[in-house]
Amino acid sequence: MSAIVNVAARLTAAAQARPHATAVIEPRGYGRDGRRNYVGFSFRELDQDSDVLALGLREMGVTPGTRMALLVRPGFDFISLVFALFKAGAVTILVDPGIGLRSLVRCLEESEPEGFVAIAAVHAVRSLLRRRFCRSRFNLTVGLRWFWGGATISRMRRRPSCVAQLAATGAEDPAAIIFTSGSTGPAKGVLYRHGNFDRQVIEIRDRYGIEPGGIDLAGFPLFGLFNCAMGVTTVVPDMDSSHPAMVDPAKIVEAIHDCRVTQAFASPAVWQRVGAYCVGRGIRLPTLRRVLSAGAPVPSAVLEQMKECLDQTCEMHTPYGATEALPVASISAAEVLSDTAAATRQGAGVCVGRRFAGIEWRVIRAVDAPLPSIADAEELPQGDIGELIVRGAVVTSEYATRVESNARAKIADAATVWHRMGDVGYFDASERFWYCGRLMHRVLTPQGPLYTEQCEAIFNNHPAVFRSALVGLGPVDQVRPIVIVEPRSNRRPANRKDERILFAELRAMAREHRLTTEIETFFWHPSFPVDVRHNAKIFREKLALWAAQKMGTGQR
Repeated sequence: MSAIVNVAARLTAAAQARPHATAVIEPRGYGRDGRRNYVGFSFRELDQDSDVLALGLREMGVTPGTRMALLVRPGFDFISLVFALFKAGAVTILVDPGIGLRSLVRCLEESEPEGFVAIAAVHAVRSLLRRRFCRSRFNLTVGLRWFWGGATISRMRRRPSCVAQLAATGAEDPAAIIFTSGSTGPAKGVLYRHGNFDRQVIEIRDRYGIEPGGIDLAGFPLFGLFNCAMGVTTVVPDMDSSHPAMVDPAKIVEAIHDCRVTQAFASPAVWQRVGAYCVGRGIRLPTLRRVLSAGAPVPSAVLEQMKECLDQTCEMHTPYGATEALPVASISAAEVLSDTAAATRQGAGVCVGRRFAGIEWRVIRAVDAPLPSIADAEELPQGDIGELIVRGAVVTSEYATRVESNARAKIADAATVWHRMGDVGYFDASERFWYCGRLMHRVLTPQGPLYTEQCEAIFNNHPAVFRSALVGLGPVDQVRPIVIVEPRSNRRPANRKDERILFAELRAMAREHRLTTEIETFFWHPSFPVDVRHNAKIFREKLALWAAQKMGTGQR
């Protein structure tokens, strides 16, 4: 019989090696002295609690392969329940509530859950929409149960401690369905197998030299699972992980200081606010030795701010990947600021660094059609811009919902599968990948393709421009490139004269650079439509419609 592959086994190993070490720290209220209170749970407590919950789930009828939707706030309950579901062999369905109620319900319905492990508000919605979740039989309430039936986590925990038998899962057995953000199309459920999760732990641990005993502030809930699997303490931040751009930086700094955090993982939106807060108040974060940021491009200005408040022994890294393939590559802030940022500002694209050890990658000619076999893909030489494809043990093989997307996103290669990242870019002489934009956002003009990250970087150098967006308008064979800029709040044109001056300066910039010489039409927009999570991913499709309306009315 092949060996069991299950990340939950790594938790048990960590509990055996360091039973009394703290696994999870949760913030609670404030004391009379104004200081934050915390509660900690050891690795032994976490492992034993997940054992009890795993056995309780099995007694409810959950068996290996049962699809269970998990909608619980980040914290000890969330971490313990995920490990319990892994131990029971269930397939955990994870959807970011930040995508909105309508999209959340649609994603859950498409994934066909056989049960819900959720807070009361979610169960209330499930009960009202019972016809859409007719397969849901195994329901566990976290918190107070209202008018519906089923078990509660508090009652399940009343049973005596036990040791749950780990489900005999292999690397190819399904472990979870995790939904994409939906920022570039409808959210899709990515099928994760146990081998994917297990390899993620290895790749992240080895690339960044993570060792047991570290203390991590987990700004992304799933990273708490990797921490526990690596023997690292997880500090749960006081923040809404679905809306990191709204984080209170004072609470992040407070947790780092109070818990003597040595490592922190969060989106660029979090570090943008934390960096500005610390620099503005002269605050330093001396306990940090490693900072990670992912989920959206990290502006060099954010890296510069964070470097000011970090110790010289601390390094900041920006891993690159996607829900379907993570991690793929990584680059340090030191390398960006000393080597690649200047080239990025001149239209070279954004360097995301070198690949992880277990990743294979290629740049192929960009096409919009499916590529059934790797023989249909044309690999491009170094320096040529094309679509990035990847394969490896962390790369997922298929979507579990919207399965028609598999034909567009996957390329068969014997017994393996390549994933099409949907990102265009090129390799440099050091085999670093330079990201030039999304494949679907390239503008195909009669003179050749234009790429968003390259062109927009040119205009972002203008002192009045906060950000810009390249879109294309017109018939397929006569596409016209348009650039829309969002001015800085204190530099918005006050009248038509100011507008004409701004556009004249932007046209002059366009003529000075070989990448942008054909761009002549500009608009300004007061506030770009962007994703709610990171406030960074621009909805260019909406801006294109807006610009088309402007063109139709003759406005420039």
